Parts: sequence; C-alpha cells; structure tokens
Amino acid sequence: MTEFYLRTPIPPEDLKKIKIGDIVYITGIVVTVRDEAHLKALELHKEGKKLPLNFTGVGLFHCGPVMMKDKHGNWQVVAAGPTTSARMEIFQDEFIRIFHPGIIIGKGGMGERTTRACQEETCIYGYFTGGAALLAADRIKRVPDVFWLEELGMPECLWVYEVDKFGPLTITIDAHGGNLTMQSKANIEANKKKILEEL
Repeated sequence: MTEFYLRTPIPPEDLKKIKIGDIVYITGIVVTVRDEAHLKALELHKEGKKLPLNFTGVGLFHCGPVMMKDKHGNWQVVAAGPTTSARMEIFQDEFIRIFHPGIIIGKGGMGERTTRACQEETCIYGYFTGGAALLAADRIKRVPDVFWLEELGMPECLWVYEVDKFGPLTITIDAHGGNLTMQSKANIEANKKKILEEL
C-alpha cells in the first residue's frame, strides 16, 4: 500500500502509478455528481450543448450534500458523506469516456463497466468511508460555484468544491483493470464454497 497526494487536474501519468489498495488524498477541484446530474450532463452532450464546467482530470464525488449559506451569503458545507456508487454503474462508463474525470469518489465500489472504462480512459475509483460526512466537510475549504441548483435541487446538482487533502480514499478500481471490490467478492465466494465442501 502506497499513499499518493494528487492535485487536480490529475495527469494520466500520475493515475497510472496507482494500484488497487493504495491510499489517495486529493487537493484541488471535486464536483458532486449524482444520478440526475450524470443524466443531464450526458443529455446536454448528446444535444451538442456546452456544459457549465470541464470535468477533465477532476474528482467526481457521488454525494448529496447538506449545504447552507453563512451570514455573508456564501455557501458552506454542513455534511458531505458519499452515496452508494452502484446506482451510477449504468451510465458511469459513458460519462468517463466522454468527460475524462481523474477520479470517481463514492462508497460501495463499482462494477465491470466502470472498471473497463477506467482502464480504457485512465481513471480511478476511490472509496470514501461511509458515515464520515463531517470529515469530508472539513476537507472542503471553499465552494466556488454551483450549477443546476434550481433545476435539480440541493442533493442532485453540481456543487464545485475546492478541497485540501480530501481523503483518505482507498483505491478499489485502478487504471490497469484492477477492481478490489470484485476481487474480494470472488475470494469470499471461493472460501464459502470451500467451507461448504469441507462440511
């Protein structure tokens, strides 16, 4: 296990150095993207319309945060825990191939389609501990922008976060075809079969 401290936009050559099981911390731009935002971004792309920001090399955070404005009218993060990434599996691969993010951040891991897209497009997936919403909020230093708030609502819109050493993120999908979650499930099933045979 090796620790990496990455800055967005993350160069592909840096992503290729990382293997499953490594720990990553991100500094720079991380954008919250859940179901509705994925679908809207893909729809705009298919219509040939420009998106409000460039996803290349940044972090995509599967997160529906709780936000509030301070007395100066600036957005502040109250809580920013990861949401289950498996929901995004059906369109995450297409999103990676079109928009080329550097790292996907969420919880629960992702499947074969995302793994294949990460290998083809040089992207990684980092697991952020569920239930650590306040830790995540502490690593978010500024909210420079928000898009689609009125249309999609607080949990589903694009929140742009400026983060400092955001993590720790355990890499469960690397850019070499490795998927720690799938490997673990396969090992569990193999051990289960062996135990049942011995019984």
